[in-house]
Amino acid sequence: MSPHVGLVVEGTAHVKGKACGTLIASDLELSFWGGVNPQTGEIIDRHHDLSGYHLQDTVLAIPSGRGSCSGSGVMLELLLNKKGPRAILFERQEDILTLGVLVSEEIFGKTIPVVVLKPKDFRAMLRMKGNAIYVDSHRVSDRVFSDTRTELQKEPNGGSFAEDVQLSNFDKELLQGLHGEASRIAIRIVLRMAGLLGAHELMNVTQVHVDGCVYTGSGSLQFAEKLRDWGGKVRVPTTLNSISIDQERWRDQGVDSSFGEAAAKLAKAYTDMGSKPTFTCAPYQLQSAPRKGEQVAWAESNAVVYANSVLGARTMKYPDYLDICIALTGRAPKAGPHVDINRMASLIVTVDLQDVEGIDDSFFPILGYHVGSIAANRIPVVIGLQNLAPSKDDLKAFGAAFATVSSAPMFHMLGVTPEAALLSNIMDETHQVPSVAVRMEDLIEPWQKLNSAHEHQSIDLVSLGNPHFSIKEIKTLALLCEGLAKSQDVSIVVTCGRSSYSLASQAGWVEQLENFGVEFITDTCWCMITKPTILTTENAIMTNSGKYAHYGPGLTGRKFFFGSLMQCVEAACRGTYAKEMPQWLLNTSGR
Repeated sequence: MSPHVGLVVEGTAHVKGKACGTLIASDLELSFWGGVNPQTGEIIDRHHDLSGYHLQDTVLAIPSGRGSCSGSGVMLELLLNKKGPRAILFERQEDILTLGVLVSEEIFGKTIPVVVLKPKDFRAMLRMKGNAIYVDSHRVSDRVFSDTRTELQKEPNGGSFAEDVQLSNFDKELLQGLHGEASRIAIRIVLRMAGLLGAHELMNVTQVHVDGCVYTGSGSLQFAEKLRDWGGKVRVPTTLNSISIDQERWRDQGVDSSFGEAAAKLAKAYTDMGSKPTFTCAPYQLQSAPRKGEQVAWAESNAVVYANSVLGARTMKYPDYLDICIALTGRAPKAGPHVDINRMASLIVTVDLQDVEGIDDSFFPILGYHVGSIAANRIPVVIGLQNLAPSKDDLKAFGAAFATVSSAPMFHMLGVTPEAALLSNIMDETHQVPSVAVRMEDLIEPWQKLNSAHEHQSIDLVSLGNPHFSIKEIKTLALLCEGLAKSQDVSIVVTCGRSSYSLASQAGWVEQLENFGVEFITDTCWCMITKPTILTTENAIMTNSGKYAHYGPGLTGRKFFFGSLMQCVEAACRGTYAKEMPQWLLNTSGR
């Protein structure tokens, strides 16, 4: 029977099921990590037009996700808490959020429909905001389907995966459970994602970086402990991302005991499975960092972008939980940036630096934020920066801000990044690539977005190290603080990895900075830090991180100032910040 006349569209059901809910919709991508509260379902990204909406009992329509790989963890928590949407509609294939639904289905038996619509049908759906929307497998309508049961509910699809994925003998052994229950479940999840990606085979990887060790709630702990208790052991070298606490200091820092103990248990579950306790969101700073052409499986959005773009290694933007599944099997879908053609530039961004003087370290995160917004899901090649000779830390800051607002797994910089020595190396000659020009005045708006605080708002915290500070950045900070005195009303806190902290300690920079008044926190990062390090006050937070200036307002409820590292030091000494536009941007605005 055909459905009642109304808006009826059909798409691709990546997770099948039946559901009904009130449609909330936007044509702007949304990062669930830092953008949605996993315990309440509220959209907390204060830069998003759905800010303040709650996902419970809704059908959510967005073009795709963006930003952090931890979005899958937030999705899992939402489904287990019954605070999530009843269905999700995408305009483009979305890996991170869909993976969260797949894990919920495979491990916990809870699921929702996930449907990808054609662009014109997605646009038609946007006009139905506020209406009741019905989903039945691949069909979506504003009217109930006459061939659907009156009681609409979620129907798991049985956890099927694509049959056209070629399996090795080892893959078959894993599926048969010959290498344990954890590996059996893990390969099922890997194969389901391979089918979603259109991969026809799996491949070996040399290392994994796990982002799923971040504590998003009880679901993240249950997931990891189940795999461990089922005998899970990693098959390739595996590093761990920042966790939710400084494992060695959290009690002294006054972290809530129930939260601290749960986060510590989660970290232990992963180390019990053989992962290394590196606890850094910047694994590219470790000696184990992969080399150009090496096939790896990294999660954590900034690390993925850095690995692909700056190191020339090959990884997809792996969602949380898929990372450990790949580590337990050593097998990953042969798709995405693992394949040459998927690393080609699909957007040319030409930056006009004519007559620009006095560029400082605030330039690269602002530019990365702007380019990420322009690129959306496209891989850009940025032209015009070669003479600036950006450092590794500049590229880190650019990539982290880029990954915050883009779903693309990488970028190129002509004459800077390893695969972009020549434009012809990264262009598919069979496709015409659009081009965008960026003038310096175009960066005024992103600077204003990152500076959400009022002009005369006081500060009480300077936040540094998102992503983790490198050893070079710690040294630079020590030099900037020499001979200065910090305001007693301002805390200045640096997060970094254990490795960088140890090297900085040996060099004497930690002691020097602690005498100035800097507090160091290892193992965790700013996207996970809450009370008591971040208090609930009316004051603003100052940072040099474009990533944290974006996520921070939603995560902390505080307003933010963004500036260069020198401006952060000056603000820490004065106790105030005048919201000063950098000189290179002031010159631009006055032209």
